[in-house]
Amino acid sequence: MRLRLGTRGSALAMAQSRMVADAVERATGATVELVEIVTKGDVSTAPVQQLGVGVFVSALRDALTAKEIDFAVHSYKDLPTAPADGLVIAAIPPREDPRDALVARDGLTLTELPPGSRIGTGAARRMSQLAALGLGLEAVPIRGNVDTRIGKVTSGELDAVILARAGIARLGRTAEITETLDPMLLLPAPAQGALAVECRTADLELAEALRALDDPSTRAAVTAERAMLAALEAGCSAPVAGLAEVTEDEEIYLRGAVLSMDGSFAVKLSGTGTLTDAEGVGRRLAAELLAEGANTVLGSAA
Repeated sequence: MRLRLGTRGSALAMAQSRMVADAVERATGATVELVEIVTKGDVSTAPVQQLGVGVFVSALRDALTAKEIDFAVHSYKDLPTAPADGLVIAAIPPREDPRDALVARDGLTLTELPPGSRIGTGAARRMSQLAALGLGLEAVPIRGNVDTRIGKVTSGELDAVILARAGIARLGRTAEITETLDPMLLLPAPAQGALAVECRTADLELAEALRALDDPSTRAAVTAERAMLAALEAGCSAPVAGLAEVTEDEEIYLRGAVLSMDGSFAVKLSGTGTLTDAEGVGRRLAAELLAEGANTVLGSAA
């Protein structure tokens, strides 16, 4: 059996897809061919907030629907929270470390960077949380792949950049991280570090085969985080953060935060629940965040 796996063409996307392809080949005995799909987000230089939710995934989903590919791999945090007609997330493999990572000049940590230091990031979530820390750091909007972003530090254009640790790890570049950021400082994006393996709902045999890659704890955590995001009616570019952890006794501990872009207003709450009620955990925490005023921030950010 030969399967076509659709992927974006960046080094990170290809690395992630190759990992999944290898796992599928081991689980099914099939041969998996990587098919590069160019998305709007890959060719535009505009900020992600202007491009909108799903900019990195719509072309992949179009290719799936058109049967140009058999399945696709997404960075789960890039997916819109609404389900796509005719498609199913067949597997969510074990999650990589979901935390943010700092790559700074001279091996500095976040609190060691002097006031006025320029820190590059493309995420509203990171910009707002940096502002809320009150360290006098300047957030500079940037786009580009991991190599391009880290290159802005080595060239001296920026003092530091903040990236998802998972992406750096999947590229084998963790030695360049100067600090893995505690979620108490910077809470990650919902579903950060997780991958989504998607196929057509009608392809029952393939969906069943892909399920061998699924990690129940990761699925539960990501489901809770994305349920919170959906209930807040916020997309991947909004100043919303969330991280769920599954405890040893199989309970979900979910932290969520909504901030204003300048960091002057922040609502941070947490909630717990069972694995079987992952969506409920996320929805309840979202309701509490909204009750504490998160809706005013999200309304102004929309």
